[in-house]
Amino acid sequence: MTAPTTATATAGALRRRTGMLALAFLIAGVDLGIKAWAERTLPGAPIEGGPLDLQLTFNPGVAFSFAADAPPWTVIVVTALITTAVATVLWRAAPTGRRAWSIALAVILGGALANLIDRAPDGHVTDYLHTGWWPTFNLADVFIVCGGLLLVALSLRDDEPEPSLT
Repeated sequence: MTAPTTATATAGALRRRTGMLALAFLIAGVDLGIKAWAERTLPGAPIEGGPLDLQLTFNPGVAFSFAADAPPWTVIVVTALITTAVATVLWRAAPTGRRAWSIALAVILGGALANLIDRAPDGHVTDYLHTGWWPTFNLADVFIVCGGLLLVALSLRDDEPEPSLT
């Protein structure tokens, strides 16, 4: 068996990067579509669903309304910088990293992109998932948290040996 050529390796790297970015954009699109539906359907008419209701709210801050009083441009810039950092790590890791790590990063990036795109026009994020005991949130938030938890789980079970210092 021969070693892969540079062109083959480059094509494989591009394919993995493109796949991970496509996953991130798919996740962002799903969340943005649901946010658009929520803005049309839920004003003044929440839907009770038991432990999880659908109720429209708008959050000018980030998680748990942190920085809600900050100027909107500040929150947008900081969010854009963090989103860019996640995209950069994903871009660099996708060709050679483990697929599960790339998927976790793509899930985080998709959620971050959705919230950034939603926030950009008016400075707030559309939230619609309401429990009554937890701050109202959206699907992008779920993706960000689940991607982060997956990264933590992967780092805890990482069985790759540490490089030797000798």
